[in-house]
Amino acid sequence: MAALDGLRGFAVVAVLLFHAGYLNGGFLGVDLFFVLSGFLITGLLLGEATGRGRIPLAAFWVRRARRLLPALCCVVVVTVLATWAWGSTAQLRFALDDLPWVGAQAVNWHYIAEQVGYWNASDTRVFAHLWSIGVEWQFYLAWPLVVAVAARGRFGERIVASLAGAGALVSLALTVSLGAAVDTTRAYEGTDTRAAALLLGALVATAPVRDLARRVPRRAADLVCLALACGLAVAWAVTEGEKAPLLFEGGLFVHSLAAAVLIVLMARVPGTWAARIAGSRLPRGLGKLSYSLYLWHWPVYLLLLPRLSALGGPGGTAVAIGVSLVAAAVTTRFVEDPVRARAGWARGGRGWIAVVAPAVAGVVLWAAVPEPVTGAGTVDVDQLR
Repeated sequence: MAALDGLRGFAVVAVLLFHAGYLNGGFLGVDLFFVLSGFLITGLLLGEATGRGRIPLAAFWVRRARRLLPALCCVVVVTVLATWAWGSTAQLRFALDDLPWVGAQAVNWHYIAEQVGYWNASDTRVFAHLWSIGVEWQFYLAWPLVVAVAARGRFGERIVASLAGAGALVSLALTVSLGAAVDTTRAYEGTDTRAAALLLGALVATAPVRDLARRVPRRAADLVCLALACGLAVAWAVTEGEKAPLLFEGGLFVHSLAAAVLIVLMARVPGTWAARIAGSRLPRGLGKLSYSLYLWHWPVYLLLLPRLSALGGPGGTAVAIGVSLVAAAVTTRFVEDPVRARAGWARGGRGWIAVVAPAVAGVVLWAAVPEPVTGAGTVDVDQLR
């Protein structure tokens, strides 16, 4: 859907501006990604359950792997090499430490266990942004199992809707409880706490909500979409990260709920102005690059921006975003799209090679790159005598 591609475009721009220090609440774009993922994945699963009477889980997971892993592995391999060449000792050491967890799609729990604060320590971690990819992968593993069982029978979609709604409320309760801590990383990066956004997206993909959305008149849908889009934009502009007093007391939940309603209205009510704007050329084009752009931007920021200080903040940011866009376009064109669409060189056994080879390269690189010793070369031993 062009409009949903456009929403991805807005979301990734918000994240890029947040990480560059120009949009206080731009991190909320990640929640929009989560809601979109929950909506689209659940819609696909329910479509297969209705059409085939069952959900072929193995085929679903293979499609997810073909869609996401090749680009991720390529970015990881290049990032480790670039960090080895140009990064600081701490950045390389942390990159090698984080790499196995990135491969296991569990880097968010690694950061939580190691008490790596998202809000104050991510500038030393070139893979800090991949916590959200880990959350999505964990959702892709668990939620299809639930849908495969619950979607059976006449009332399957209602059961799925009930489970998604109940799960989102449980996730909200956990967020409120854990968000009272001094360091909110556990509440922000935990799969259980961030599941609310994914499950709200799943909820609005079910038949009860879809049918309700279809009955909304277009003019009413236009007004509601305008109000919701303005609300999201204001939240992105004014929310002050973990310092926002209501963020972990329902703020994230309300933001995700607004995003979910906006998505289902844009998807199910034909011809809304919101869908036309979001589906226009620029947002849609950015949306098609959004996955690779998200993967590339943070390593580029950490490794390149310090070398662009002569250009000033806006100039350096513009160059870093430009480099990220070029890298994303190349990755999308030559890695993501061919593997996903099963181009000639990515069919059959060669398709598996295209998925597995970058992962093997990452393992070899992790074993081959020597882990630096912090502080090595900084002390002249002769001066201590």
